[in-house]
Amino acid sequence: MSGEERTNTVESVEVEIEVVIGRARMPIHHLLRMGRGAVIELDSNENDEIEILANDFPVARGQVIVQGKRIQVEVTSLIRRPEVERMLAKPAMRDQDEEF
Repeated sequence: MSGEERTNTVESVEVEIEVVIGRARMPIHHLLRMGRGAVIELDSNENDEIEILANDFPVARGQVIVQGKRIQVEVTSLIRRPEVERMLAKPAMRDQDEEF
């Protein structure tokens, strides 16, 4: 496989990105009573660092930047997790473990 073919293969992989700005805990009955326009107070403020997840794995930290009507996320640091990298590198081993 040539370098170009490998690049094309990697570029076609889809990754779900999530940005966690804050968290909140509340009883389910409060959640069920919320309607359109309800506000959920988070445990963070505008200057707090945010967490960036790729396919539910933490991969980076960042900060929110608001410019006019646009909201952007700036990546400030990457999270290196050897155990996540091992899991992604050996999908065949995971499949075998799941059979037992």
